[in-house]
Amino acid sequence: MRPDDAAFRAAWPSVVRQLAAHTGSVDAGEELAAEAVARAVAHPEPIDDLVAWCTTVGRRIHLDAVRHGAVERRALPELARRRGGATAADAEGTEAGATIDDRLALLHVACDPALGAGSRLVLALRLVCGLDTARIAWHLGIDPRAASARLTRAKRQLAEAAGAFRVPGPEERAARMPDVLECIAAVHAVGQRDAMRPEGPADDLGRSALTLATAAAIDRPGDPEAAALQAVVLLALARRPGRFDADGAALPLEEVDRTRWDRRLALAGLERAAQTAGSGGRFALEASIAALHVVARRADGTDWRAIAELHERLVALRPTPAARVAAAIARGRVALGSGATGPGDGARDEAALDEVAAALAALEHDGPSASRRDASLALADLDWQRGRRAEAAARYAALEPLLRAPLAAFVRRRIRDA
Repeated sequence: MRPDDAAFRAAWPSVVRQLAAHTGSVDAGEELAAEAVARAVAHPEPIDDLVAWCTTVGRRIHLDAVRHGAVERRALPELARRRGGATAADAEGTEAGATIDDRLALLHVACDPALGAGSRLVLALRLVCGLDTARIAWHLGIDPRAASARLTRAKRQLAEAAGAFRVPGPEERAARMPDVLECIAAVHAVGQRDAMRPEGPADDLGRSALTLATAAAIDRPGDPEAAALQAVVLLALARRPGRFDADGAALPLEEVDRTRWDRRLALAGLERAAQTAGSGGRFALEASIAALHVVARRADGTDWRAIAELHERLVALRPTPAARVAAAIARGRVALGSGATGPGDGARDEAALDEVAAALAALEHDGPSASRRDASLALADLDWQRGRRAEAAARYAALEPLLRAPLAAFVRRRIRDA
């Protein structure tokens, strides 16, 4: 039986890492891994150890390429020795990161300080998550040619800055951990927005984010932000089963079936959120927000006032467009009188709602395409909650072509019901 998509997805980072260490190049390692995986897909016989098989095939492809090249006499003896066992160069590429997960090791390589944040994310989505350039472009809201150019530039900058492939040692990993956590959070955010209902393991960026966050928390057990990010991802995945109806359309909070939530993941996430509460970091605040959503037994029991206060603290700490959109949504819920908001529950504050609408309208034109899209959707939802169904339907109709299946189906339902 040939390996399934989940097996290929799990094997990919290990194969890339070993072939990159073998060749001394991330670019070459990725190309060899892609060719080896393609041959594994076409292989007629069962493959017991996919990582070992692909790594061996990749090394043979590399050896054949060198054998037919102009540097045959100089390179062949060294490459032949590498086939027989690990060399000092291989050890340098693996020893420093031998105790960490292969995906996390590749992410540390991608988070080289020489690269910008955008380049790190493109490398992470390609090397660690295995997404092709077209998928990366869609997820990031950029032209495929721009994504391809950014990926090529990132690989070149990495090669120029770092030389031969090498997993950073413990001290370097500690220094890079904030950037690594930012990148994991970005993978999680992409999964939340655009891969809410993955078609299969190869599309499940939420699970990829959990694997990375868990590995980071293990690698840095004393880092509260690593533990808090793990809590954020756990709590999001716990809520995922109840986010869709029988037809696969995303559900508004009021209609979510909370009995379908994954209790095991929820308890694990709540435990980590409690451990990191009060540490003051970005992910600690996000974990506390997620925990408040999970502990509410019903939508009308959500403590929106506490959630809004946490969002305002998050904006003060990190005033990104995405954070401001989320804070505006929470303020809107308070102004609508939703949930357990404190004294005056259920009373709408129209002036406050107008302020929220104005803030969201400004955010429709500020920041990355994903946060602008979130602001537009929040505005449409706010119109819907205020009973302005025609205005909401018009906004939903403009958004529908920009959304993936679960949200697009939700929007079509709202337009139909307007």
